[in-house]
Amino acid sequence: MPVDAWDTVIRVNLRGTFLMCKVFGQHLIDAGHGGSIVNISSIAGKLLPPNTTAYAASKAGIQALTAGMAQEVGQYKIRVNAICPGLVDTVRIDDIRGTPAWDQATARIALHRMGAGEEIAHAVMFLCSDQGAWFTGQSINLDGGHAVQH
Repeated sequence: MPVDAWDTVIRVNLRGTFLMCKVFGQHLIDAGHGGSIVNISSIAGKLLPPNTTAYAASKAGIQALTAGMAQEVGQYKIRVNAICPGLVDTVRIDDIRGTPAWDQATARIALHRMGAGEEIAHAVMFLCSDQGAWFTGQSINLDGGHAVQH
């Protein structure tokens, strides 16, 4: 992998998430009412699949950032969690729709289907709600059972 490509992935995924957390975390601290930050990671940061090293490293870094930040801002009643989506049916995977690659991908998922963007949104809303008030520092797989881990 070219170093420039590595740097771009880390800069966009990990550094971008850090900068957003920094700005919004400080805003929540200054407001003094607590709150919730939900980062978007990926199951790739746990599965560490081959040929995705920069992406997987950036997403694993988001999980570490989430856990560390949760401990740093918990005293301000701010919760920090991450959602780790698996395969989500978006335009990014349109090129494999209806092909054997699609069938192979969904066969690896316990529920035998890809997720929907709305399902990610619902999880984020839960984590931001009062019902998610005791979640912090977690990186939650949202993947239909693709990366079953303890």
